[in-house]
Amino acid sequence: MRNPHTVIIRPLLTEKNLIAKERSRTVAFQVDSRANKLEVAHAVEKVFNTQVEDVRIVNVLGKNKRVGRSEGKKPDWKKAYVKL
Repeated sequence: MRNPHTVIIRPLLTEKNLIAKERSRTVAFQVDSRANKLEVAHAVEKVFNTQVEDVRIVNVLGKNKRVGRSEGKKPDWKKAYVKL
């Protein structure tokens, strides 16, 4: 197992996630793109000292961005919904 602080990158604080936190005790994190459900569950349990009930993972595709004539792409990343 990897270090829990390298698996969890940051919490995601949006309106949608805050409503999910209040209604169904679900929090969202940006996680390492190589992490799986078991690693995310162990990392959340160790860092926050809670019991994890369920983990759902979503691969988020980066958006195409354009400034003038030059084009670029934001990186792909992984999001995890953790039910406590």
